[in-house]
Amino acid sequence: MKKSLKNLALAATTSAMALFSNAANAVEIEYWQYFYDARVTAMDQLIETFEKANPDITVKMTTFPYGDYRTKVAAAIPAGEGPDVVQLFYGWLDDYVSADLIQPLPVASFPPEQVEKDFFPMVNAMRSGENYWALPTAVRSLALFYNERLFKEAGVETPPKTLEELVEVAKKLTKVDGAGNITQVGITASMTAQDHHWFREVLVRQFGGDPYLDDYKKVNYNNEAGLKALEYYTGLAKTHKVTSFDFMDEPQAAFKAGRAGMHIDGSFRIGSLKKQRGLKWGVTELPVGADGTKSNYSSYWVNAITTKAKDEKFDASVKFMQFVTSDEAMQVWLDVVGELPAKPSVGMTEANRSDPVFGPFIRGLEYAKSTKFVNESAQRQIMMDMVQRIDIQDQAPAESLAIAAEAEQKLLDEAMAKK
Repeated sequence: MKKSLKNLALAATTSAMALFSNAANAVEIEYWQYFYDARVTAMDQLIETFEKANPDITVKMTTFPYGDYRTKVAAAIPAGEGPDVVQLFYGWLDDYVSADLIQPLPVASFPPEQVEKDFFPMVNAMRSGENYWALPTAVRSLALFYNERLFKEAGVETPPKTLEELVEVAKKLTKVDGAGNITQVGITASMTAQDHHWFREVLVRQFGGDPYLDDYKKVNYNNEAGLKALEYYTGLAKTHKVTSFDFMDEPQAAFKAGRAGMHIDGSFRIGSLKKQRGLKWGVTELPVGADGTKSNYSSYWVNAITTKAKDEKFDASVKFMQFVTSDEAMQVWLDVVGELPAKPSVGMTEANRSDPVFGPFIRGLEYAKSTKFVNESAQRQIMMDMVQRIDIQDQAPAESLAIAAEAEQKLLDEAMAKK
């Protein structure tokens, strides 16, 4: 009896010591991302799974509206507050590194050779020297959405496969009123959304060019290929009359309202389109060039470890980063958010690749490029101004293209000079 009581006391003491040890070793890290319903749902699910596998680590998630997000991050980290792991757009990487907001991922945990073997090639933009600075859970690409009801109404049986077919199909889908004003566009057109990516990384390449040289440090679209690409794009409105720039202000709004036959957008749009009542839509890969050239643009949000994370918080952050970039996490992100896995091992499964909705985007990743921006919003504005000069001021495309190329090159040079 005494021996039994002694054993019970010993077990209780051991259990108490274990609990004390776990409490002493417990660490909490903060994760920040901008607010988007599906993203929050997915991350809640991933955090729950991670914490079960790592009971000594707690992950606290904080979100902010997209418009406030960058400001909040920039203010918090230098003050020693805010996230240990942060989500950022890949085009912001240089800004975050220059501002000393994030630190490189440890080579031992993220060997560059292994990363390049496991991830889609566009992720290489996150590497500098021997280290990767950030990695994505998911990536995005472009595809052509089309309104099935409007196609049927116009007698169009299949979506266009070439740029030439796109124009012909768009003509059948366009409607005008008695005064000649467009009431339904055959295809949306606006550099404010995804068209500036379509122009740079898709159309310029399909007309035989390369939009940039020297690892995106030199503008290279002020030439015959760039001019043909610009004339094709602006010709949709100016020559073929199948669209109106900024129709209904936002191209995605026109498509959601059923007043656009076709719309080029990213895979991130899938979730909101699925929720749109009464809208029957399909999606297909981007039309190819005259010689069959395929091209696409890929963007992505990445996760990075901030300079705030030190010691045990850094170690916990590394573990969390390894989990959110795992195959398991990527499949969850695809299922919940609709964004594409960043690894071919997940994205290129037969089920995902042949999926009628995800498939066109996933297949597009095989030939996608990611522009290395120094200031994405400023570079987008240059494209917007370029088209506006042609549309509103009737400036010659060649002249407007030259102005845009000069302005963007100046922006790139100024960014390089600061490094």
